[in-house]
Amino acid sequence: MSDFPHLAYGTPRKLPKPDSLPGRVVVLDVAFAATAGGASYEKTTLPFIEGLGSRLAMWIDHHDHDRHVDYADDPRFVLRTKAQHGACPEMVTPERVAAAGPVDTVCCHVDFDGLCSAAKWIRGGVEPYEGADDDARAIDTRLGEPTERARVLDRALRARPRDEALRGLMVRYLSDGAGDGAMYREFQIAAEALYAMEREAKRLSAQYEVRGQLAICDARRRDGPYDKTELLLIGQRLAPISLVHDATTVTVAARFDSGIDLVSALGLNGGMPTRVSVAAKRLDEVLEVLGRFEVAP
Repeated sequence: MSDFPHLAYGTPRKLPKPDSLPGRVVVLDVAFAATAGGASYEKTTLPFIEGLGSRLAMWIDHHDHDRHVDYADDPRFVLRTKAQHGACPEMVTPERVAAAGPVDTVCCHVDFDGLCSAAKWIRGGVEPYEGADDDARAIDTRLGEPTERARVLDRALRARPRDEALRGLMVRYLSDGAGDGAMYREFQIAAEALYAMEREAKRLSAQYEVRGQLAICDARRRDGPYDKTELLLIGQRLAPISLVHDATTVTVAARFDSGIDLVSALGLNGGMPTRVSVAAKRLDEVLEVLGRFEVAP
C-alpha cells in the first residue's frame, strides 16, 4: 500500500519514546498503565501523552482504567471498558479514522487485537477481511471460536512475542486484505513453534494446586519457554481463578464472562478485570487477598 505509516508498538508498561515517533500519532489497543510491575499511569502513560502533545491524533482503547474520566471531554480519546468492547478493532470505524485526520505513525499493542486494529486503521476503518472484528473479539476474550486464519496469526505472535519483524509483516498482510499466500505460510511456520510451548504448559499444569476458588501453579522450574495463556486456561478448568507465578511475575486470570474483577480485588487502578499481572514479590499478598475472595455462584 502507498503512504504506509510508520509502525510502533507499545504495552501498558512499556511505551516508545514520543520523540522516536514521527508526525501525528494514533494509539490503538494500548491500555493506560496500572499500578503493577513497577509501572503506573503517572510514570508511564501520562509522560507519553504529554510528550506527544498536539501530535496525538487519537487514542482508542477498550481496557478499564479509573483515569479514563480525565479525558472524557477530549474527543481524541475514545476509551471504553472491556465489558463494552471485547476487542479494539470494532472501535476503529471509518468515522473515527476520518475525524483523526492524516496520521504518520500508528502505535499499537503487540497482540492480534492490536495488530488487527492497526491494519484496520490503515484501511480507513475497513476490516482486513470479513469477520476480522469477530476473530479479534474471540481471541481477546477467549470466548467463541476464531477462524483458522486468525488462530494461525495469534499462535504465530504468541510463539514469537519479541519478533518485531513478524509484527510488521502481519500488519502488512492484514492491511493488504489478508490475501498473500506466501506471507500466510510464514505465519504458519512461526505458529508451529508454539506446540513446544504448549507441551511445556501442559507439563507444568500437573503442578496446579487448588485452594478453594484458586488454582495455583509454580512455573519457576521449567524445561523451557511455556505458553502462559494456555497454562492459565487449564487452571480455569480447575477453579474459577487461575494463578501462575514464575521468577518475575504473578499472573492471575478468570474467564472473561465470569464477572470477577481482579483489578478491584487486588487494589489496582486499571487493566483487564479478568487478567492482571504484578511483580513476583507480591505473591504472598496476592495469595492472601484471593484466598479471602468469594466468587459469586
